Amino acid sequence: MNALRADAARSRERILEVARRSDPKDLRLNEIAREAGVGVGTVYRHFPTSHALVEELTMETLGRLRALAARASADPDPGHGFEVALRAVVDLHLEAGGLQAVLLANEDVSEEVGALKASIFGELEELLRRAQESGALRRDLTTAQVERLVCGIEHAIRLGEPEDRDVFVDTLVAGLRPPAGGSAAV
Repeated sequence: MNALRADAARSRERILEVARRSDPKDLRLNEIAREAGVGVGTVYRHFPTSHALVEELTMETLGRLRALAARASADPDPGHGFEVALRAVVDLHLEAGGLQAVLLANEDVSEEVGALKASIFGELEELLRRAQESGALRRDLTTAQVERLVCGIEHAIRLGEPEDRDVFVDTLVAGLRPPAGGSAAV
């Protein structure tokens, strides 16, 4: 029985190794199986859908995002904490190509992913609220709007050059602040 478990663990690791080298937006489980040297059924036993595989590939990044959200929430200056978190979230999106799909998915395959997302979003929503109350951010922003803006910035950076990152993120941060001479609508 242990040999079977060890063999299954090796197969799973080969599948993940091949998948890490692939574009998470274009995973084909049949191709992953061929490149990993395992049967298609083996891939589907470990990962019933390509989204399940993308979730597994982003688990470490989700853990880092959770820790980042907690640190940002602990910042006594919520505006500063939010900005630091926002910049780091953009970097994590650029680093882990499948993060966007996992964060925006309506349903999660893994309960662990669902719990991590709930924790991350809870922390970031509270941080956004506190930053808005402090006057550091527009009061008319929602977490969902900020999520879409981050996705847009990620896409813009991928379309352009890596050195575009700073100007794009600086522009996003400036746009999240209240307009000069007053605060945005409540």
